[in-house]
Amino acid sequence: MLGCAQRSLLLEIEKRAAGKLAILIRDTGGGAVLTGPWLVGVSVVLPHGHALLGRSLGDSYGGLAQLHVSVLATFGVIAQTLVRPELTAHPERDAHDLRWACFGGLTPWEVISTDGRKLVGLAQKRNRHGVLLVAGTLIGRVAWELLCDVTGHADQREALTQRTISAQEICGAPIDTAAFSYELTQRLASWILPNA
Repeated sequence: MLGCAQRSLLLEIEKRAAGKLAILIRDTGGGAVLTGPWLVGVSVVLPHGHALLGRSLGDSYGGLAQLHVSVLATFGVIAQTLVRPELTAHPERDAHDLRWACFGGLTPWEVISTDGRKLVGLAQKRNRHGVLLVAGTLIGRVAWELLCDVTGHADQREALTQRTISAQEICGAPIDTAAFSYELTQRLASWILPNA
């Protein structure tokens, strides 16, 4: 799935991906995301002014990020949210520009491992009707080689692998994606409608 800003790359990437995977363009920005059984995604729509959106554009992610940290802990996955000062704490990231991939970069509030590797990516889209918050959690091993090949970045497979980590890698055991999805859904319902 390509970010909306990558629309101009669609034809070129579709040629490389022919017979390997389908290419879609999502409404949110950011880089390319490889979806599959290793990724649990969630989308939440909130009206403008909702208390959960915080006071700034960046803070809109805060509650959703913390919710993910809490759900991950239920499965034995120790993770944390990224705060602004930490964005400059990993100068080695500058050696490879991986902004073409959603999981190649870091932004405030995204969920990372204790060693700074990305585990949950966040995105949002705003329009006059409300705010769409989107999160994607890496549960199992991702086929980064496929994403790198079809996007023309085959030389960056290792760099992308090193910048990311899955929940299963952190806890050292398989995680049932259905169980994780169920727990996340239950917590989301409580988060959005606390009195329901």
